[in-house]
Amino acid sequence: MDKNTFTKLSYGMYAICTKDNERFCGCIANSAMQITSEPATVAVSINHDNYTNEQIKKYKEFSLCVLGEKINPLVIGTFGFRSARDFDKFKNTEYFIKNGLPVCKEACAYFICKLIDFSETKTHTIFIAQVCECEILKDETPMTYSYYHNVIKGKSPKNAPTYISPEI
Repeated sequence: MDKNTFTKLSYGMYAICTKDNERFCGCIANSAMQITSEPATVAVSINHDNYTNEQIKKYKEFSLCVLGEKINPLVIGTFGFRSARDFDKFKNTEYFIKNGLPVCKEACAYFICKLIDFSETKTHTIFIAQVCECEILKDETPMTYSYYHNVIKGKSPKNAPTYISPEI
């Protein structure tokens, strides 16, 4: 089986942000999708090991920030390759607060989401959430996962659902 075939599926690049007791946290996700338009519902997949996963379960809300092709690569590096357990990802990230949640200013759109339910897989949690608010911030092409790999030459962190071990 050629697992690289999965890179041909259509994915986006997203910053999923929430809060903990004292600060904001977040991570990069490439698995997000609309479930229904009425009521507006989305699903995102987050690795069990991500601190953001724990905090979404605790606070039951998150922002889904759609990253565009012109996003500063440092945003992806900050949110995708460091843990919020021991690093403040928002210290050097421009953001604004919407409904108590952080939204990356560099995103081309955002969704404010309230958790409805979740389902556990072996490595990831699939969060299902109602969209409470959403807005287009920039008229910019959303980044696909293919664009991230083929144009930016980005890599997948180990916790990404699309991570492929180098020995494969």
